Amino acid sequence: MIIVTGGAGFIGSNIVRALNERGEDDILIVDDLGKTEKYKNLCGLRFHDYMHYEKFLDLIMEDIIDAEVIFHNGACSDTMEYDVNYMMKTNYEYSQELLYFCINNGTDLIYASSAATYGNGHNGFTEKETCEGALNPYAFSKLMFDNFVRRNLDDTDGKIIGLRYFNVFGAQEFHKGRMASIAYQMYNQVKNGGVIKLFKGTDGYADGEQKRDFIYVKDVAKVNLWCWENEIENGIYNCGTGNATTFNAVAQAVISALGKGEIEYIDFPETLRGKYQNFTQADTRKLLGAGYDGGFTNINDAVKEYCEFLEDGGYYEKD
Repeated sequence: MIIVTGGAGFIGSNIVRALNERGEDDILIVDDLGKTEKYKNLCGLRFHDYMHYEKFLDLIMEDIIDAEVIFHNGACSDTMEYDVNYMMKTNYEYSQELLYFCINNGTDLIYASSAATYGNGHNGFTEKETCEGALNPYAFSKLMFDNFVRRNLDDTDGKIIGLRYFNVFGAQEFHKGRMASIAYQMYNQVKNGGVIKLFKGTDGYADGEQKRDFIYVKDVAKVNLWCWENEIENGIYNCGTGNATTFNAVAQAVISALGKGEIEYIDFPETLRGKYQNFTQADTRKLLGAGYDGGFTNINDAVKEYCEFLEDGGYYEKD
C-alpha cells in the first residue's frame, strides 16, 4: 500500500493525482479534514481509504501498518503560527514516529521539508548546515526534523528522502487561505477587483522586484515520484526550479492569462520585517546530479495553465 499523509491537502492531493495517472490507487489518505473544505480535494481522486492522522499515528506506533512507501506531507504549514509547542508536536514529533516506523520496517519515506530552513538566505540555498537558519517556528520545526533525519540515515535499509519545497503553486489550494500561493492570491485579486497588490521595495529591492523560486505543484509531485521510483542516495534535496522570478513577473503572467488587471504597490508590513524571504533560489545541483531529468514547467506556461484550471472550477475530476 502507498500512504500519503496530508493527502487531502494541496501538495499531498497532487501526489495522489500523479500516482493515479500512473495507475496507482491502492492508496491510504491520512489527514485531518476538520471544519474545512479540504474534502473537495479528494472527490476527483482514486484511493483505497481515508484515515484521521491521530488514528494513523496509533497504528504506526503499534507497528500494524503495512506500507511500501509513505509520502509524508502532513504538517502545520502556517508560517504565522507562533505556538512553538504545537508546531513541534505536529511537525517534528509526529514525523519522528513515522521515521522510526520506516526504519524498523524498511519502508520508503519521502517527506516534505521546506526552503524556509534557509532562513534569510544570506548564506545561499544549498543543502548544507552552513546555509541553514529559521525565521519562525514552522521553519524551526522543519529544520529540526531534517537534522534528526541526518543523524539516522545509516540506520535503515529503506529510502529516506527529504524534499525542501520552494514556493509551490497550483491546483487544489483553495483551502489554504492566507497561506495559499501568491499566484492564487493574484488570480483572486484580479477577479475580485482587477488590481494585484505587491509590496513596495524593501532591503534594496525595487517595488515588486523581490524574487522567489516558484515551482509548479505538478513538478513537485513529479519529483516526489521520481525519488521513489529511482535509485537515489538517502538525504535531503532541494525541490525548486533553480530560477528566481520576480513578483512583478508572476503578476504580469496572471494578467496576461486573464487578459486584464493592473499592479498596485503597497507598504511593506512592519510585522514581516526580519521574517520575510526577499529572495529564494534553489541550488538544484544535488537533485540533478542524482539523475533527475524531468525538467520544470516554465513559469509563464504554468501560470497560464493554473489560471485556466481555476477558471474551470479549480478541482480535479476523475478520469
